This record gives sequence, C-alpha cells and structure tokens, in this order.
Amino acid sequence: MGRSGRGRALAAMAVGVALVLAGCGAGGRPAEGGSGGGSDPGATTGLTADSVKVGAHFPLTGVAAPGYSEIPTGAKAYFDWVNAKGGVNGRRIDYIFRDDAYNPTQTSQVVNELVLQDQVFAVLGGLGTPTHSAVLDFLNAEKVPDLFVSSGSLLWDQPDKNPMTFGWQPDYEVEAKIIGDYIAKTYPQAKVGLFLQDDDLGRDAELGARRYLDKQIVNAQRYTPGNTDIGPQMAALQASGADLVIGFNVPSYTALTQLQGQRLNYKPQWVYSNIGADPVLVGSLLGRFSQGAVTDTSLLEGMITTEYLPRADNPADPWTAEFAKIWQANGDGGALSNYRIYGMSQAYAFVQTLQAAGQDPTRQTLVEAVERDGKAMEGPWLAPYRFAADKHGGIAGVKITQVTGQTTKQLTGVRTTNNGDAPVTDLNTPESPVPPDAIPAAPQG
Repeated sequence: MGRSGRGRALAAMAVGVALVLAGCGAGGRPAEGGSGGGSDPGATTGLTADSVKVGAHFPLTGVAAPGYSEIPTGAKAYFDWVNAKGGVNGRRIDYIFRDDAYNPTQTSQVVNELVLQDQVFAVLGGLGTPTHSAVLDFLNAEKVPDLFVSSGSLLWDQPDKNPMTFGWQPDYEVEAKIIGDYIAKTYPQAKVGLFLQDDDLGRDAELGARRYLDKQIVNAQRYTPGNTDIGPQMAALQASGADLVIGFNVPSYTALTQLQGQRLNYKPQWVYSNIGADPVLVGSLLGRFSQGAVTDTSLLEGMITTEYLPRADNPADPWTAEFAKIWQANGDGGALSNYRIYGMSQAYAFVQTLQAAGQDPTRQTLVEAVERDGKAMEGPWLAPYRFAADKHGGIAGVKITQVTGQTTKQLTGVRTTNNGDAPVTDLNTPESPVPPDAIPAAPQG
C-alpha cells in the first residue's frame, strides 16, 4: 500500500482457489483474566488487566510476499515502541500475525486460529480482497472487531451487513475519481485506456474513473491475477490509439505492463493506482521478470500515481523521520520501506482507537470508538477518515504525484471525495504534527 498504500493490496500472482468461508465457532469464550464484559461472554475476549491481544493475516510466504510481508513488521515495530513506553492505558499490545500465503483457504484457517485458539480481542489490517472476503462473515458472526482491512475494496464499507468491519486506506472508487478528475483537467485531449484487474479492484476503480473520463476512454482491458501473459491486452490498448493508460493493478502487473510496452515500443503516459506504483518494489520485479535484462527503474520515470502516507524516501518528512527512529529501535532488520510505514501508520490508528475506547474497552466499544471518533483522528495519513455509524469507509483522499528518479514529486495538493457523485475537492488543512514519541493522544470529538 505511497506515500505508501502499497499494502492495500491485492497480490499479483495469486493462485485461483475457492473462497472457503469459515464456520462459526466459540470465539465468544472469555479470555482468562479478562475484565468487564457485561452480559456478552465474548465482549472482552483477548483483554486482560495488563494486555490486549490483536491478530492479523498477511502473505509472509509465496508470490504475494514481496512488499506485503513487510507491513506487519512495521506494525510490530510500532507496537513494541508503544509497549516500551507503557502501552495503552497500562496494557501492552500482544500482536500476532500469521501467514496465509495469499490463499483464501489458508486465510480461513489462520483467522480461525487467531479467533478460537489465540482468542484475539480484534483483527487488524488483514490483507487482500479475496483473502479477507473469506473471513468477513466469520468475524462479524463472532463479533470480533475487524479493523482497517488492508485493501481498498468497497466490501469493507457495509456497516449494515458487516458492522464489525472497517476499511482504512482510500477505497478504489475514491482514488479513481481523484485520478479521473486530474486526468480530465490536465490531459483533456488524451485518448485514455484502462488496464484493470478483473475483480473488485478493477470494477470499483473503473466506476470511479468513468465518472470523469467516460468520453475520453477508448479501450478497457482486463487481466486475471495469476495469468502473466498480458500481451493481448497491451496490443489491444496500443491498437486503440490510447496515449494515456491508467493501470488499476498490483505491482507485478505494473512491471509486466512496462516490459510488454517496451517490447511493443508502446509509450503512452502511464498512470497507476497507489497499490501498483511503489518504485522500489516495481524496480525489483522488473529485474526479476526480465531475468536481469532490466536492472534499473528508468522505465518508471514520469509515471503518475497517488500518495496518502509519508514516504520512506523522504527523510525530511517529520513522520518519516520519527518512523525511521522507531524502526531503528525496534525493527527486525532491512531498510525502512513504504510498506513498513503503512504498517506503522495502521498500528498508530489502532492505538488511537484503543485509547478512544476508554480504560475498560469491550469489543463493541472499540467499534463504537471508530464510529464516534474516527473523523477526528489525526495521524500520518494525509486526508481525514470517513468513519461514522453509517459509514465504514477509510481515508477520504490522496494527492497526485509523479515518479522522478528514485522518488516522487507532487503534482497536486491533497484532494478528497466520497463514493458516488460526491465532488472532488481540495483539502486546505495542514498536515498533522507528530505528537511526542509518535504516540497519539485519545481523539477529542
């Protein structure tokens, strides 16, 4: 998920497997030493006087692991930092993340373990649309807070159907609307092609883009995750005369489109959604897929994308500087990356939510805290949340940026919108300052 967002993510090479919904279990058993809880025996599962247990699923192995496996390492580093400074209301955060290999069947297995065996208080940042969809009904049936899913699908914004689930990053429709508005105003004569992942990512994004670009779109091509032969799609875009192509895809397919474009001598203006545009990861994938023939990121020069979080390659940003200090103190090695910043930012949001839920939280009051105080929560994200009792959508906006060298330059300020026909508007508020020790105060309002 740029500024990081790459964790938003879907992974490119996922195998086609059935989505197996987990059966309901005894997730309501109270945790030993739990506090409070009222009449619901599961209200404080995973909570004790001095700890709170939080679970997550990520692809730590397999084709989706590059990049995305770094997200929970960033979250853990931040939680360790908070724990060393006393935790939240005297409770340390016990963070457990399990490997699902981006396989929905495995996601069901590991989330069952987190809920029924580990007895987590909440699930945080589960990654991927097909993977997290496999546990959506289960988590809501078990009344487990399902916070800040690492995906931009609109599925997480269904409070009537899934009251425990919340999105986090800008959803694909919101991002696509902001991209579409920018392209329509900046490239009004462009012949626009769309390169779309053939699932919720592509469908939601196409819906948003067409609100502003429908008359300019000359061709739309779709790919199936796991099928790396995109030659026919690229040839069709080239034959259509599209001189600006917007890719709503994951990083592997950014690399594949660049390599295929090079083979075809096809050089449109490239625009990619945030999840597909991390220059470091895409650069490494270019080398891998080309078997070493392409070893630099020059193909990415001039690529347009979006950002909504601090970037690892911008050490002057106060948030990046603070996260770098936290990573140096608590990280497990390697460099601070956009993915790790994504995980730290998500963990920061959870700490703020736990504070807002009070000294003796329950699963339900944790959810109510997001709905009540979410819009007032400030942190490293560039735009406000859209949380409310009837809205579980995440961050409201992004800024448009362009890859130049090993970093990006800003093309617009932060712009915000909502789903449907809500307009795209400029956000004219300053970025949130970093609080002492990068630990948030409980939100007010």
